[in-house]
Amino acid sequence: MSQEKFELKDILGNLKPRILEGSFVFTTSNDELVHLMKTFKPIATFREEEGITLVISKDEADKFNIKYDSLFCCISLGVHSSLNSYGLISSISSELTKKKISSNVFSGFYHDHIFVQADLADTALQVINSLDHS
Repeated sequence: MSQEKFELKDILGNLKPRILEGSFVFTTSNDELVHLMKTFKPIATFREEEGITLVISKDEADKFNIKYDSLFCCISLGVHSSLNSYGLISSISSELTKKKISSNVFSGFYHDHIFVQADLADTALQVINSLDHS
């Protein structure tokens, strides 16, 4: 297991971003999470007042006839950044914004995951890689 990093310069120097295989969609449901987990294999979930947000593969969405407006790719950062560190997401978001790339971020316990428009994933990866070398 990699050592948790706290300092922004250490984190930016060890990003190791990679695009996960496949594309993903964001959807929502008012069903109970237990029921949803029996039907879907979400890569991420988040409970909100209005319902549960699920991020599922495009293939699952198509299989269950779930409508979606946008396709996303997930860029996972290999660096183990601390949940108490700061500046990483704003650094990445600022650079992606310059290229007009939206970013939807999920921070896991070990890694951060950035969902970007599927057609801009390669450009987003280049942008994030450039931070690794700055």
